[in-house]
Amino acid sequence: MNRRLHPVTLQQAALDSPTLARLAELARDSSERLKAVELLIPAPLRPAISAGPVDGTEWCLLVSSNAAGAKLRQVLPALMTRLRDRGWEVTSIRVKVQMPRR
Repeated sequence: MNRRLHPVTLQQAALDSPTLARLAELARDSSERLKAVELLIPAPLRPAISAGPVDGTEWCLLVSSNAAGAKLRQVLPALMTRLRDRGWEVTSIRVKVQMPRR
């Protein structure tokens, strides 16, 4: 069967490819981590933060500005404690500022 003639869903493609399946799993894990800690993040700051990549025991949070990153860094110890309490093995959380593209 020629796949070019038969479109597949992203979920089906991920199931058929170990690499895509792993990427989908990491993206899901990162989103679940953010959901687990979002109540510890001040409400006005939440829209400026998105889940970033997971690399072993390190997690990255993406922020929209330097100011949001500075404020987020103040609550990182609480976020790490919450994640550990929920069963994630986290040794560090990186904060990366992602400036909007023009």
